[in-house]
Amino acid sequence: MKSSPHRLPIVDRPIRFALVGCGRISANHFEALRQHAQRAELVGVCDNRPAALAAAVERTGARGFESLDALLEGSDADIVVLATPSGLHPRQAMRVAAAGRHVLTEKPMATKWDEGMAMVRACREAGVTLFVVKQNRLNPTLQRLKAAVEGGRFGRIHLVTVNVFWTRPQSYYDDAPWRGRWDLDGGAFLNQASHYVDMVDWLVGPVDNVHAYTATLGRDIEAEDTGVMSLRLRKGGLASINVTMLTQGRNFEGSVTLLGERGTVRIGGVAVNEVQHWEFDEPRPEDAAVKDASYATPSVYGFGHPLYYDNVIGTLRGERQAEVDGYAGLRSLEVVLAAYRSARDGQRVGLPLVF
Repeated sequence: MKSSPHRLPIVDRPIRFALVGCGRISANHFEALRQHAQRAELVGVCDNRPAALAAAVERTGARGFESLDALLEGSDADIVVLATPSGLHPRQAMRVAAAGRHVLTEKPMATKWDEGMAMVRACREAGVTLFVVKQNRLNPTLQRLKAAVEGGRFGRIHLVTVNVFWTRPQSYYDDAPWRGRWDLDGGAFLNQASHYVDMVDWLVGPVDNVHAYTATLGRDIEAEDTGVMSLRLRKGGLASINVTMLTQGRNFEGSVTLLGERGTVRIGGVAVNEVQHWEFDEPRPEDAAVKDASYATPSVYGFGHPLYYDNVIGTLRGERQAEVDGYAGLRSLEVVLAAYRSARDGQRVGLPLVF
């Protein structure tokens, strides 16, 4: 077993990636790596489903492995990407860290708080970096909004509203039985809206307390397909996150609206890809170009994965700081788990969580 850490920075060759879990989201990772071919290479793919593995090998030309242990034993990857069911991330991340490889995990990083903490601890003790994919932070629309918040243009922020109105038909859950299970996936908050919960914490957090309702209204799954979350922010404002996977026929909206004493902004579209309203009491010259940040997207995933990989590669090369490490990943996980506890117990839940 190759157990010595792949020391940083790595500057004399491309970063070697391997990917575990060749399902729905893996295509975004393959495309991101293709765009960074001069600085990164895919040296292995892994899946326990023969057809999915064969398709990934054919698409990428990377060597195929039927298990994570086989990949760690048979590849020289510097970093392993976990695109597997969310409930498997902690155990797999700890296995990768023990083998001295860096970890890049899809969202959510875990479905349980203690397992998320164990991931962070294992990577820290092994001396490897844990990255958590939150690619929406790098969207040009949200980068503009983040700059406005940090620049104090809103003044005091009074209210933030996030809507995630998408559709996931029953066939989506039936195609992969782990979807919608509490142990492996969670529901609409933890899976589909994970990036949007992170968005609130990143833009205007930290969150002080949460009150939530969840319901399973239209899908045959364990977890929720619909939920509403009310948040009190540590800085005094309020926020709400409204989520459903039951829109008729197509994904309808993924938006964030910020209302402050000096400005109002709405970033909408199907996946926060359109600047729909941008108004402040003191206009600035750069406001004239803000609409240029809008873009069309064929899916709710957007185009953030290549931007996120640029940060990961730069971090491993010693040129950047990690955009979202394990500690940052824990923050949005804590908010969602607080919402689930609130919905279960029918009461407001304060942060940080106490177990």
